[in-house]
Amino acid sequence: MGTAILPCGPKHLILGKRTLIMGVVNITPDSFSDGGSFFSTDEAIAHALQLVNEGADILDIGGESTRPFSEPVSEAEEMSRVLPVIQTVAYRAPVPISIDTTKASVAQEAVAAGATIINDISALRMDPEMATVAAKSRVPLILMHMKGIPKTMQVAPVYKNLIQEVIDFLSSAIERAVAAGVDRSSIIIDPGIGFGKTIEHNLQLISHLERLHALAAPLLFGPSRKMFIRQLVKDPDETDIDPLSPEVARGTQATLAIAAMKGVHIVRVHDVARTRATLAVADAVSSA
Repeated sequence: MGTAILPCGPKHLILGKRTLIMGVVNITPDSFSDGGSFFSTDEAIAHALQLVNEGADILDIGGESTRPFSEPVSEAEEMSRVLPVIQTVAYRAPVPISIDTTKASVAQEAVAAGATIINDISALRMDPEMATVAAKSRVPLILMHMKGIPKTMQVAPVYKNLIQEVIDFLSSAIERAVAAGVDRSSIIIDPGIGFGKTIEHNLQLISHLERLHALAAPLLFGPSRKMFIRQLVKDPDETDIDPLSPEVARGTQATLAIAAMKGVHIVRVHDVARTRATLAVADAVSSA
């Protein structure tokens, strides 16, 4: 795949030279993946800087859980969680910061605090002002496919043609963003692994990730520690497995290697150090 430079405020990303790593910083008490381990401001800052030291190219900071059946939090609460962290980390870390939010007001304040990417898992559907904020801020915008909303997305999701429906959804989201003034070249797409999809849906998406390149946009992939991996690696008599277990880590790395081989530009993960090693091999094979 060719290379391209994606400006992110005063920083930038080089896409296509190797698979980039987005490190997850959850500032929530109820995240499925890390159980609120970094809920305090100081813990979140320390964790973010550790991820950079481990090799993260981007930090994705979020203050509202989007796990299945989760409840939303207020704008004020979300801002109180993320803004102090962004302000400090933006000053101390050399990598771009992404704000993971569906609220335009939170995105606007986060950009003012130092974030230079907006990651909207609703693809502009939950707050119609988000596209305007992204356009005025002139920062990259991540648009993700999701069926429904986090509270309801895993209630019997059904597709007639999964891959085409995801492509059509993302194509429409790109059109809405561009119509609102967002630069087409600054849009990143995410197929939304685990968001309104069964195990089989997720496996189909991973198997056919290369088809999303038809949208001519950088592709982000975020499978880290998700339910479909846990269900695949658990023992038959278990209903679920600890997201922090070694088995889940290995399962996550397998999906990341496959994604890298299929030309994904960015992977969103919790375990940056292990991912860096996996991608070193997968990228080397891809470029051989």
